[in-house]
Amino acid sequence: MAGLKNIVAVALVMIVSVSLEGKWVGAQVHHVVGGDRGWDPATNLSSWCSGRIFRVGDKIWFTYSAGLESIVEVKQQDEYLSCDISNPIRMYTDGLDSISLDGEGIRYFVSSKPDSCKNGLKLHVEVLPQGTPDDFQKIAASESKASNGYVSALASGPTTPSGSAHLIGSSILLAFGFLCYAIGA
Repeated sequence: MAGLKNIVAVALVMIVSVSLEGKWVGAQVHHVVGGDRGWDPATNLSSWCSGRIFRVGDKIWFTYSAGLESIVEVKQQDEYLSCDISNPIRMYTDGLDSISLDGEGIRYFVSSKPDSCKNGLKLHVEVLPQGTPDDFQKIAASESKASNGYVSALASGPTTPSGSAHLIGSSILLAFGFLCYAIGA
């Protein structure tokens, strides 16, 4: 009788694990700005931004030649649009910078070189709250109608956590199931 009880418990844990598909596991996304080219004047940041959603907990990575370029985070949209770096929030100069998106809101990044910035080497990131994938798609659809003519990093993005998140979530549930089995045996 106890053996049947254990088999049922393991089967239940496995069914729940499969049905959740790892959705309860939060996934942090790392975005490398500009993709393979990185933060470079030849990078088309508008194209790179399409298909991306930035959420609280994600990270953005800037890769660039530190001797030739640096990045400035500015506070206001007008500073972003005019490439005004006279009052920066922060300067990034290492050549490989990781920026945690810790809170909701808009973040503005521009090239420290005025000519590069005016030629489009700048990034506007709208950081959305964590939520369901359906919430993100609704927000992305409504926000895309309100574009102000500058690069916006808000678009449809990944709708589920990465494969590793699925594996971790499933592994935890499976381990719990085996633990229940071992204790009852």
